[in-house]
Amino acid sequence: MAIPLNALPPGTQVDEFTIENVLGGGGFSIVYLATPNGGGDGVVIKEYMPSSMATRDENLSVIPASEQLTDRFAHGRRLFFQEASTLTTLKHPNIVNVINFFRDNGTVYMVMTYEEGANLQAYIKKHKGNLSEEFVMAVFLPLLNGLQMIHSKGLLHLDIKPSNIHLRQGANPLLLDFGAVHEMMQTRQFQPNQVITPGFSPIEQLDPGGYVGPWTDIYAIGATMRACIEGISPPSSPERREKDELRPAASAFKKKYSAHLLEAVDWAMEVDPMLRPQSVEKLVEALNGKKVQPKKSLFRF
Repeated sequence: MAIPLNALPPGTQVDEFTIENVLGGGGFSIVYLATPNGGGDGVVIKEYMPSSMATRDENLSVIPASEQLTDRFAHGRRLFFQEASTLTTLKHPNIVNVINFFRDNGTVYMVMTYEEGANLQAYIKKHKGNLSEEFVMAVFLPLLNGLQMIHSKGLLHLDIKPSNIHLRQGANPLLLDFGAVHEMMQTRQFQPNQVITPGFSPIEQLDPGGYVGPWTDIYAIGATMRACIEGISPPSSPERREKDELRPAASAFKKKYSAHLLEAVDWAMEVDPMLRPQSVEKLVEALNGKKVQPKKSLFRF
């Protein structure tokens, strides 16, 4: 793994913790393994560090890369702080546990429980897809239970994909990285800072003014389930809207998987958001063989 530029060096003191090493990073943050200075179990610390608009000075403080980026950097930092505050209230066995958050080095840090395990993306790559139906159901039913709780709080994840699912012992899943989390009340406005992942982000996330909702996370769940089966990422949603050449899972994989599982995946991955399950509950019913076919939409997305 390449260490992100501007990562804190091992041994750095941050609040009451010592940085041990870098676990990963993305466009908006760097993730570290750290230990409490007073002793105890290791923790994961996520630092707001947007690589496109920030740098680190000689005192290890995170600062805007230019004066023109000051407002954008500060806005993102406020959102990160709000996200951390929200996530401390989300307690579920299949959602990453945020213990605390704090300000230091001119930025914001989120402290999470460290969990041993493997990443679903790496697991898919290792097995080239072909994950058993038993495995898929064992992973996604608990995840959907956690996602239902997120939605019940009026929140959306908006970045579900294999790399954001952590597998603990016994394939016990944990949903990670809420860096794109948004309140549903904000869902009719374009979110310029949200993460877009080709193959997993549905069309309404890419369209300015796109109407995101529970159905948006449901598309990403369906795409992630299909990746478990097929071993590759699906085509991007703009490609599918232009010319949908994705063969339905119900016909492509019918020799190995049950019809109700494959039909649920296809339903979740409808390009038109109005044709998808509108709630997690409906998708769970479909996975359990109780799907009700939706009416065709009169609108084109």
